[in-house]
Amino acid sequence: MTSSKMILAATAVAGAAVLAGCGPAYDPLERAGVWTPEHVNRANLVLMAANPADLVRGTGEAGTNGTLAAAAVTRLETNKLKKLPEAGLSDVRVSGQGGGD
Repeated sequence: MTSSKMILAATAVAGAAVLAGCGPAYDPLERAGVWTPEHVNRANLVLMAANPADLVRGTGEAGTNGTLAAAAVTRLETNKLKKLPEAGLSDVRVSGQGGGD
């Protein structure tokens, strides 16, 4: 075979391979009669909720009017956060010494 015929044959094979990928995409989940995932997240949430009506409209905390929560949000928005209490555990600190690399 001459060089030009080899190039032509290689081009034809490459073109056929490229065009073979242009057909309709085959997705096994899109076949007729196969389960399709429609609204499954919502269905799972409804099953896990103690009271499914809470998914439509939440309920408040009994015994409080939200003052503490609102104050915490205000501190967060104004960057005046309270310091966390000591946990009684040892502090974890980063030292400047390497690990021997």
